[in-house]
Amino acid sequence: MGSVAMDSDYGVPRELSALQKARALYRPDLPPCLQGTTVRVEYGDAAIAADVAGAHVISHAFPHTYGQPLAHFLRKTSVLPDATIITEHPVVRVGVVFSGRQSPGGHNVIWGLHDAIKAHNPNSKLIGFLGGTDGLFAQKTLDISDEVLSSYKNQGGYDLLGRTRDQIRTTEQVNAAMTACQTLKLDALVIIGGVTSNTDAAQLAETFAESKCSTKVVGVPVTLNGDLKNQFVETTVGFDTICKVNSQLISNVCTDALSAEKYYYFVRLMGRKASHVALECALQSHPNMVILGEEVAASKLTIFDITKQICDAVQARAEKDKYHGVVLIPEGLVESIPELYALLQEIHGLHDKGVSVENISSHLSPWASALFEFLPPFIRKQIETEKLLAQLVEAEMNKRLKESTYKGKKFNAICHFFGYQARGALPSKFDCDYAYVLGHICYHILAAGLNGYMATVTNLKSPVNKWKCGAAPITSMMTVKRWSRGPAASQIGKPAVHMASVDLKGKPYELLRQNSSSFLMEDIYRNPGPLQFEGPGGETKPISLCVEDRDYMGRIKQLQEYLEKVKSIVKPGCSQDVLKAALSAMASVTEMLTIMSSPSFSGQATI
Repeated sequence: MGSVAMDSDYGVPRELSALQKARALYRPDLPPCLQGTTVRVEYGDAAIAADVAGAHVISHAFPHTYGQPLAHFLRKTSVLPDATIITEHPVVRVGVVFSGRQSPGGHNVIWGLHDAIKAHNPNSKLIGFLGGTDGLFAQKTLDISDEVLSSYKNQGGYDLLGRTRDQIRTTEQVNAAMTACQTLKLDALVIIGGVTSNTDAAQLAETFAESKCSTKVVGVPVTLNGDLKNQFVETTVGFDTICKVNSQLISNVCTDALSAEKYYYFVRLMGRKASHVALECALQSHPNMVILGEEVAASKLTIFDITKQICDAVQARAEKDKYHGVVLIPEGLVESIPELYALLQEIHGLHDKGVSVENISSHLSPWASALFEFLPPFIRKQIETEKLLAQLVEAEMNKRLKESTYKGKKFNAICHFFGYQARGALPSKFDCDYAYVLGHICYHILAAGLNGYMATVTNLKSPVNKWKCGAAPITSMMTVKRWSRGPAASQIGKPAVHMASVDLKGKPYELLRQNSSSFLMEDIYRNPGPLQFEGPGGETKPISLCVEDRDYMGRIKQLQEYLEKVKSIVKPGCSQDVLKAALSAMASVTEMLTIMSSPSFSGQATI
């Protein structure tokens, strides 16, 4: 099946505002390694999974796509004898699909991919699948052209192609995807999404390789939660926009709180099991408090512990005659609180058995029933964390007021959820550039004949002309979740690209902790302002990205250069002293790295 008549507005040119028109004229820069019509690729060593204990499980599950080499794309002035230079670019047919939640900047991945395809061969075709993976299975397509893209460049949303509740997981879905790729004679399928979508992309690539399907599968890291983060991926497309838009909204609330001086605002932000958005927004807007799910899980805090923590902060501020404040809460905080998460699991199990909401309490275990009855009635149908905490804090402060342990005024709370307002936002300049570059990299991956890879850019905190572009096997980003019961953790489930939690030993968290007391007491609220393409705020990037030193690919290359230098110095004929020093140093390094690479040392997360 080829292109189909559309019964929706997918791909239809839109009427743009003056601001959108100005944005559409902006053309992102390309790093030197992506310029021109020659693809230069250098292959590194075989990439292994950081999850040492699960590596054999991953390699067994992905025999065709595990252990592939890293790929680095080079500028034309690079002189490397081992580099592969690709100058012939035959006509290709490439499919692209949005998978998962919409994320600002997604359209620019398609734009970059289209420009790269056409630059290398004007007769090549880019085919978009309409309605996410459902459109892929049904072979509903749209031919992507510059005219189609004209009103979507640098714009928000996923409305060029649309999306559904996307997955490519079941045998039927995988077979339908393969049939679509074969029927449409696709040389490559590009899947734009987050951790789940890229896990599906890896499985699809493995199945295609095993079935000798010629279509190559490429993943692109696009998710607003910023939780697709590992040694190869510094951040994801959409994260910068979401944090900037939310930070401006938060700062407006902070200003309102400071003006009225009588309200506490509880603001819930997107982020399920990982609190990256809440952390970044706190660094940008300086609210009084932020509760991170990772902190709660690490300290095994109960809902009552968190309530007391907030109440103590309210009381401390009241002693300085401050009766207002702003508290940030990640969307998935509930999953980090053991008793609430266990209650949710029981409730979901009863829902699956057909038990109605009205009869839930009588079917719960005794402890779960007691907790369920303790919760406010409006919470029982859907736990909105910010409202739950606001009500619990209010009840506790009123109790303290009554008992005269609190000398302040009556506690007033206002709740907000900023989860969905930012999803369709106009993307930041950084996300526009990053997404466009990733689109170009997808073509380079195809030209190099790679399958099961994710497009990657490192050194992102530097200007675009210093970005390092490459590709890493998705299987090298996988882990296997394990139970921690007993002396030997048993493997469960399939290997997957799992969500990365906030690193409580990382520099962004350390920066937050350094400033937490002044944030709490001094009202040093900060307004980053609206998104800018030009001017003082145009070039800003996520604070959490800028304080980290995550050029992993660059360090790998640096290590290889050191090893080559050692080999060039320590050759037959070198002095005994040189040989002795090299042996001593290498023995020490090897012993240390062997210990650090062992499963017992790796300290991989367990559940």
